[in-house]
Amino acid sequence: MSSQSTTAGDVATFQLVALQDALRSAGIEGWLFYFFHSNDELALRILGLNNAAFCSRRWFYFVPKTGSPRKLVHKIEAGALDALPGEKLVYAGWRELEDKLAELLNGVQVVAMQYSPRNAIPYVSRVDAGIVELVRALSVNVVSSADLVQLFEAKWTAAQLQSHIEAGEILKKIVFEAFDEIRKRTGSGAGLTEYDLQQFIVEAYERYGLTTNHPPIVAVNANSGNPHYQPSENLHAPIGAHDFVLLDIWAKQKQPADSVYADITWTGYVGKNVPAKYVEIFDIVRGARDAALENVRDAVAGGRDIFGWQVDDVARKYIADRGFGEYFVHRTGHSIGLEVHGNGANIDNFETRDERRLIPHTGFSIEPGIYLPEFGVRSEIDVYIGNGEVIVAGQPIQTEIIPILA
Repeated sequence: MSSQSTTAGDVATFQLVALQDALRSAGIEGWLFYFFHSNDELALRILGLNNAAFCSRRWFYFVPKTGSPRKLVHKIEAGALDALPGEKLVYAGWRELEDKLAELLNGVQVVAMQYSPRNAIPYVSRVDAGIVELVRALSVNVVSSADLVQLFEAKWTAAQLQSHIEAGEILKKIVFEAFDEIRKRTGSGAGLTEYDLQQFIVEAYERYGLTTNHPPIVAVNANSGNPHYQPSENLHAPIGAHDFVLLDIWAKQKQPADSVYADITWTGYVGKNVPAKYVEIFDIVRGARDAALENVRDAVAGGRDIFGWQVDDVARKYIADRGFGEYFVHRTGHSIGLEVHGNGANIDNFETRDERRLIPHTGFSIEPGIYLPEFGVRSEIDVYIGNGEVIVAGQPIQTEIIPILA
């Protein structure tokens, strides 16, 4: 992700060395890319191709661990991969496609593809089962490219880290501006709804030069017990005195073009003193968040490998040990990158079992939650692993529910 430019040929020439180094390190003979009808934007980005180019026929691009790549394209779109190096094979009919694919993979026993066994990592599962069957019918074993994808999709440059930190600082500022808006509107007697506050935050994004893929979550009372609740113009609740408020906001800077997201969740109470029932649940969620973070810090400081599923286990056990395991209904965190849900390792042993290693120069959220029928609490922070260090943007992170009217 981070090292690509806008010129396909330049990117391909530069990336080839890195791709082959990664294949040799992983002990895999080659990486087979397959594209049809926008099935795999990962392939386009990793190969540095312009996804705006019209292409309606299947193509394959094979990068061996050593030697020159090979490509297979349709006769009527023979120039589809001309920006990439390597020998070109051309097919027309389906029989010829299968014959030429066998030629493309002649002598190869194992290839990585954007495939995940049992769909364990959906973010990587871009190749359909039929293509996997076709390749395996050629006596070629197909393994997942999940770890390879992470190397080229999830790592941040120093400039991207800075864009993330700046976005996180702005988001935290917006959270407190939103809380202040609640205070002002409550004090003046003016009405305020979840949707009003959501639009207030969206306008703040524009004011601060941020962009996002979707409006933020503003959830009050029982609505906060729905992890992905979204207010709309026609469906929303009022915000008033003695209400519990959850704000989950995510955005990135409009410039530079390769900036990465920040994603945080804070909670507040529309009053001067937060009731004990909210404090109790928040303290458990905060404890789970901090336990997961310390688990990452300890592993990085000790130079140990750590995997996404392991961190999820730490947070989940903390909540389960305190009697609320059944109310923690999502993974502990997700990869963050050009998209708010990125293509690196997720902090997950619940929705999926993410066995990818958390690697340096990648970022992810830690966001455990407890969702009761009357309210839900989530606390979300963003974590970046550098060279022997762990960075958490948006300091200081939340340590208690904000009493909005205090």
